[in-house]
Amino acid sequence: MKRSAKYRMWVTRREMLYVGDELDHSLMITEMEGEPIDFVAGEAGDFVARRSVNFHDRIKGSGPVQGYAITTFQNGAVYSRFEGTRDGKTKLTTGTWKTYKGTGKLKTITGQGTFNVKPGAKDREFVLEMEGDYNL
Repeated sequence: MKRSAKYRMWVTRREMLYVGDELDHSLMITEMEGEPIDFVAGEAGDFVARRSVNFHDRIKGSGPVQGYAITTFQNGAVYSRFEGTRDGKTKLTTGTWKTYKGTGKLKTITGQGTFNVKPGAKDREFVLEMEGDYNL
């Protein structure tokens, strides 16, 4: 089944270290929480929470990102792993995601798709748009 969703995400914690091998090379781990902007309830019921933990390796704002996301709904949760790339000039992150675990009504979920993340209206706020295919 095809699904898409749009979330407002905000940084709840961020730790960054400069590598020191070249100008503006940093490693960063970020924790984010979110809420839906454009969401239609499905088999799992109403949205409850979304949390992600991300690892970035950036040079001048560009580089790979990878992490994990947990999205909790009224009747279950879905666990996903994602990877992508951030463009320092456009500040757009694009990539792919894949589910690896579910609970409740989502216990047998499988799915994969694409995502993009762009800056939001406030500092440390982002907009996540995702789409993909799910099977229960």
